[in-house]
Amino acid sequence: MTKHSYSPEQTYAIGKEIGEKAKEGDVFSLIGDLGVGKTVFTKGFAAGLGIEEDITSPTFTLVNEYDDGRLPFYHFDVYRIQDVSEIEEIGYEEYFYGSGVTLVEWANKIEALLPKDTKTIIITKDLDQGFDYRQIQEII
Repeated sequence: MTKHSYSPEQTYAIGKEIGEKAKEGDVFSLIGDLGVGKTVFTKGFAAGLGIEEDITSPTFTLVNEYDDGRLPFYHFDVYRIQDVSEIEEIGYEEYFYGSGVTLVEWANKIEALLPKDTKTIIITKDLDQGFDYRQIQEII
């Protein structure tokens, strides 16, 4: 599935749509350059899970947990890790193979640890289409 967004609001809405379809045990890999809208997408995704809490990127803590939606939501940001052992130390398996939904920003940095059935979402810009344009591709 490929969607096209021309504003942060549309990126949020696409994230929400995908979050509404997320099921227990799903793991999502979120790939995209800095400033492409991963956090905006993630806020929408969380809203699709029924989470009303403010979503922030866990850049320094590696993972934020949200339990107020229809499923627990585990939001990882592994941008700053230098070695996969850093994520192994926090017990990633409990999140990836647990009863919630996991979304990992910069997941390409820990690709070897992701479950085989991880759903990949790639967000890209194309400035020829406009400053706010984003292509959001979901690979299942």
